[in-house]
Amino acid sequence: MKKKILSIAALCASSTVLALEPWYGDTEFIKTGLDNGLETSGYWYTYNDNKDGGQSKIILPTQTQAYEGTDYVPSDVILNCGGVCGDAVLAKGSLTYEPFVGLAFNVAGESSPTDPTPALGDASSWGGICITYKSDAAPNLELGLSKDVDKAIGGANPAASLPKSTEPTKKILAWSDFKQPSWYKGETKISGIEAAKQLASVRFKIQAKNNGTYHFNIIKIDSYKNCQTSNIKTIRGTTAARANLFGRILEFTGISIATAEIFNLQGQVVAKGSIDNTASTLNLATLDNGIYMVRVAGKNVNFTQKILLK
Repeated sequence: MKKKILSIAALCASSTVLALEPWYGDTEFIKTGLDNGLETSGYWYTYNDNKDGGQSKIILPTQTQAYEGTDYVPSDVILNCGGVCGDAVLAKGSLTYEPFVGLAFNVAGESSPTDPTPALGDASSWGGICITYKSDAAPNLELGLSKDVDKAIGGANPAASLPKSTEPTKKILAWSDFKQPSWYKGETKISGIEAAKQLASVRFKIQAKNNGTYHFNIIKIDSYKNCQTSNIKTIRGTTAARANLFGRILEFTGISIATAEIFNLQGQVVAKGSIDNTASTLNLATLDNGIYMVRVAGKNVNFTQKILLK
C-alpha cells in the first residue's frame, strides 16, 4: 500500500459546537455544546459533604502524587486514568445522614469572570446522558440546578441510580429516567425533562456507609441520542487498530477509513487528518514536545491513545 504523509495544515479552527460531543476520558474537559462564551464549561471538579459537617474526600491519583480534596481535576489525572478515577473516602463526621462525595461538570460554565456560580443551559437536545463507568459503590447520576432551585427542593434533585460494578458498565439514560427521590415530600416538583431545560451541572455522586473507601472510574460521557443511534464499535485496550509513533511520524495500522485528531492537554485539536488506503501517516513535526492524545474514529473503529513527543 502506498503511504502518503498528511500535512498539519489542517489545524483546528474554532467553531461553534452545537451538541454534546463524546468524551472518551482523553481530554481535560467535555465539549457540552452549551458553553456561554467564557470557555469554563465541561471541566471536571470534585465536591463533598464537608460544608454539612462531613469529613469525606476524594483522592485522585497521578504518577507523581495524590490530590486530596482538590477542586478542578488536573489534566494528568485524566490522562493517567483514561477518564477520571480515584477513591471516595467517606467519613460521616457530624452528619445526620450517610456521607457522600462526587464529581461533576458544569454544562454552560461559570456565570461571569468574577462569579463562579454555574450558569444554566438547556440540554434538552441531548435527550439524556450516556455514561460508562466503574464503581465499588452504587452511585447516582444527579442533575444540578440553580442555587435557588436546589435550596427549594432541599437536595432532592432529579437523579438516576447506577449499579455498582468492578467492570466497565454502560448506562443510557433519557431525561425522563431522572426522578426526584422517593423520600422527598416537598411542594416543588421537578422532572428530569424539566431539569434538563435549566441544567447547571451533571453530578456523579457516591453516597454510602460511613468509614468506607470506594474506587471509581468515569470512562466515557456521551448524549443519550448519540448512544441510541451510534452503530460504531468502540475499541479499547487490545486491538489490531493502532497508532505507532516513529520520531515525529504517526503511523496508523489496522484501519481502513477513519479520521484522526491530535489533542493537547487543554483539549484543543492541534492536528487532524483522514486515514484511507492512500494516507496512513500523520506528520507531527511542528508540534511542541509533550503529551498528546490521539483520537481515531471511523465506521468500525473508535479508540484513543496517549503519545509522547520528544
